[in-house]
Amino acid sequence: MLPFLLIFPIAQITPPPPPPPEEIVQQQQVRPLPGNLDSVPVFNSNSPEKILKEGILLSTFPSRGKKVPTAHLNFPFKGRFDVFAHHVAQAPTPEDLRTLYLGIILHNPGKQPVTVNILQAASYLSQPDAPFLELPSKSENILGTVFAGPGDRVMDDVLRGQRQDTFPAQIIIPPGESRMLLNCAIPVNGLTPPLNGRSTLMRLWSSGTVYAASLAMFAPINFDGSERAPSLEEWQNLLDNGDLSGPRDKTPTPVEETNKPIVYGRVAGVAQGSQWKALLIDNPKALHLTIPNPGLAFSYTLSGLHRGTLGTRQIQSAPMLVRYPDTAYRAHGNYTVQYSLSLPLYNNTQNSQTVVVSMQTPIKEDQLTKAGLRFLNPPAQQVFFRGSVRVRYKDDQGLPQTQYLHLVQKRGQQGEALVMLNMKASERRLVEVDFLYPPDATPPQVLTVQTIGEQWRKNE
Repeated sequence: MLPFLLIFPIAQITPPPPPPPEEIVQQQQVRPLPGNLDSVPVFNSNSPEKILKEGILLSTFPSRGKKVPTAHLNFPFKGRFDVFAHHVAQAPTPEDLRTLYLGIILHNPGKQPVTVNILQAASYLSQPDAPFLELPSKSENILGTVFAGPGDRVMDDVLRGQRQDTFPAQIIIPPGESRMLLNCAIPVNGLTPPLNGRSTLMRLWSSGTVYAASLAMFAPINFDGSERAPSLEEWQNLLDNGDLSGPRDKTPTPVEETNKPIVYGRVAGVAQGSQWKALLIDNPKALHLTIPNPGLAFSYTLSGLHRGTLGTRQIQSAPMLVRYPDTAYRAHGNYTVQYSLSLPLYNNTQNSQTVVVSMQTPIKEDQLTKAGLRFLNPPAQQVFFRGSVRVRYKDDQGLPQTQYLHLVQKRGQQGEALVMLNMKASERRLVEVDFLYPPDATPPQVLTVQTIGEQWRKNE
């Protein structure tokens, strides 16, 4: 007789949820950032971010003679200006895998030819140019090969002063005519899911008045059924007779309504400000930035915004010169704005001190609820900053250094050192930090200067 075998079901053990992250309060002073945005106008095309319907994304053309006058904002450019576009194509249905084209057109309304110099420029797709990859929180990026996402890659190219090979150095627009600045595909066919994005930034200089527009159009079909890029005439017809693209993004919360959850909205208009230069010194009459006492730190806000000033009351978001009524009231986040920060550090003590300069992503607050900045350990899962930073300084041997560091910071992440200096008594050392605020980042961040105390060294 065979032995009787009892089989008991294996209990399904549900692992306990992870403990909530520990909140760390870094007790330090938070300062407004000196300096201000320049007055360079930025053609800022970021709404609708996700495009399902072809049409006008942003037009600064005059409304006269246009079928939908409200789609045109009548803002002329001359001299220095930037063109930024950041949009995502998604298949309207699983079967509709047509390629969406992004077109950016310039028009010369005058009676003389206009020369447009393309100073720096880059445009990349998410797939295959710059997929979103998991990257370390800090990476050396000397060659510009470390990036995650098209906005990240574009900002790094422009930070290095590059003009992508696909862009000419110059465009000449005859009087009364238009020319395409960009006529590029955002393909979704073959992608799972059928979703793709393109980021573009161009720094331009125009010898005369021009108008600009960004447009979205599905690829026209050839007789053999293949797709082709739209012609200048087809783009012009869409500009003259088309309506705004869709679907429209969430309507932003009016700035004066402070008792409601805020919707910042996405930007579609002309923002004022391409660069923020700042000399970080003790006070307007000083020549240096005195390092904090050992064990202490102070921080400067980066991309501070409405309801997110970290106690400084400083809103850095670029004002909008013109905008559509259902889009952002300011360029919250300052996508593509270059921050150029100079820190003439001074060790005013009689001892050598170790000084660390870092970028950090504290929990967003308008007024600080604790005596300092709040961080999480471990940080939250959401990536709030993904981009490259250039740091220039003289090292401890007195040799000039230029480093490109790629940072990935999550919400509440304290960040790693951009540079660590061993400063002798009464020594002065200049540190320069430059970066372009990348699309898909979430403000605010801070730039922190910390003097390491003996206790910190022992803990390390």
